[in-house]
Amino acid sequence: MPAEHTAAGGGTSLAQAERPLVIALGEVAPALVVDVLGDHIAFEPHPGPAELARAAGAIVRADVDVDRALLDRMPAMKVLARTGVGVDRVDVAAAAARDIPVVITPGSGTRAVAEGVLAHALHLIKRLTANTALVREGRWSERADAAVVPGDLDGATIGIVGYGRIGRRVGELAEAFGMRVLAFDPVSPPPAPLRRDDVTELVAESDVVTLHVPLGPHTRHLADAGLISRMRPGSILINCGRGGLLDLDAGHAALRRGHLGGLGLDTFDPEPAVHHPVFDEPNVSLTPHTLGLSRRGTALTFADAARGVIDVLAGRAPAATATPAPEPTEEMIP
Repeated sequence: MPAEHTAAGGGTSLAQAERPLVIALGEVAPALVVDVLGDHIAFEPHPGPAELARAAGAIVRADVDVDRALLDRMPAMKVLARTGVGVDRVDVAAAAARDIPVVITPGSGTRAVAEGVLAHALHLIKRLTANTALVREGRWSERADAAVVPGDLDGATIGIVGYGRIGRRVGELAEAFGMRVLAFDPVSPPPAPLRRDDVTELVAESDVVTLHVPLGPHTRHLADAGLISRMRPGSILINCGRGGLLDLDAGHAALRRGHLGGLGLDTFDPEPAVHHPVFDEPNVSLTPHTLGLSRRGTALTFADAARGVIDVLAGRAPAATATPAPEPTEEMIP
C-alpha cells in the first residue's frame, strides 16, 4: 500500500478516530495541498485500490475521467474537488446521485488564463515568430515586408464569446491595451454597451475573437467553417476555453487560404493533443493547456480545491460547486 503523506502545519481539526483520507486523481504535488489540508487529514498522491475504496475526498485534475465506474470504486467518497472549473470529464449527475458534491475553483486561475489570452493575441498580432526568425537568420533587410510588420491591439476590436469570470477579465485587460470590447453570452448577457446578441454579428465586428463558453452539445464546434467565414479577413482566433469549441480542420483551412490571420490555442480535443497539420503553420501559437497553471495560478487553484474538500468534510458549504450547468441551447446560438 502506498504510504500516506501527513499534512504539515495547523489545519482544520476534524475530530475522528481515523484521519480522513484525501487522494489525488491525476498529478497533484503534495506540497501544493498538505499545508492547507492540515495535520488531521491524510493525503495520498498515488492511490491504489485500497485508497480509492477508503478515500473521503479527492482532488481531481482536468485530464482525469470521473465516471460511474470510478465512482463505484470509491464507496466512501464524500467530495470531489476539481482544480479548475471544467467538469466535462466528471459525471456530475452520477456524483450528485451519490450525494457527492463536485467542488470547483472558479476564481483561482481566472487572471492567469486571461493574461494568456492576451499573450497569444500579442504574439500573433505582433508577429513575434516571423520577426524572431528575421533576427536569428540575419534577414534584417526584410523587416519592412508586409508579412512581418507588427499589427496593433490599440484601436482593434476584441470579441469575447462567453462573458464569465475569464471573459470579463479578458475585457478588462483588453481595454487597458486600448481595445474596443464586444461580448456575446446567451446565458449571462453582458452589459448593453458591449453586448452583441448574435455571435455572427460579434465575430463580423472583431479583429480578435476569443472563446470562453462551456463545452456542451450545442457549443461543440461553435467555431466551425460557417462562423469562421463570418470573421473579418485577417482576424485572430484564440481558444483558451475548451478544445471542442473549435473545429480545428475549419480553422486550418481558413489559415491556409488567408482568411484567418492567426490562431492561438491553449486547449485541444482530445488532450493530450494529437498532432494536427495546423500545428506546423507559422501563424499559429500553441500552449499545452498551461495558461491557467502559472506559478501563482497553480498555487491558488490547488489551495482552493483543498479548502473545498475541508469545507465539505467539516460540514460546511464550499465556496463553489458544479451543477448541471445552464448551457446555451440551439436557439440561443444562431
